[in-house]
Amino acid sequence: MRPFSVILILTWFLNLFMPWWSALLPALAVGMWMLNSASKAFFTGLAAGGAAWLIQALYVHIANDGILTSRIADVMQIGSPILVLLLTFVIGGLVSGTGTLVGYQFRTIFRSASPGSKS
Repeated sequence: MRPFSVILILTWFLNLFMPWWSALLPALAVGMWMLNSASKAFFTGLAAGGAAWLIQALYVHIANDGILTSRIADVMQIGSPILVLLLTFVIGGLVSGTGTLVGYQFRTIFRSASPGSKS
């Protein structure tokens, strides 16, 4: 639960002030230092990053009575504002999930390449 919370809080905070790809940074760090399997790394990042993006998108959706998400749905020709929110979850989740997986893979590469390791 701790890696999920760290990714969720840091991703939410960074997305307030930085570009969309900043969600990758806490996910990468958590993947390197906190997770111990590739599948757990990916799915933790997917859930936490997607949740952070969805929370922010829901806040905007509720704050303007769904006007913005409805217009985005019209521009993208997908019909429903709910699908825009779902797409937001998927994109945020894939960014963070990929970040945690890459962080985990970096850790395994550096661990196997370190002097004195038995590979």
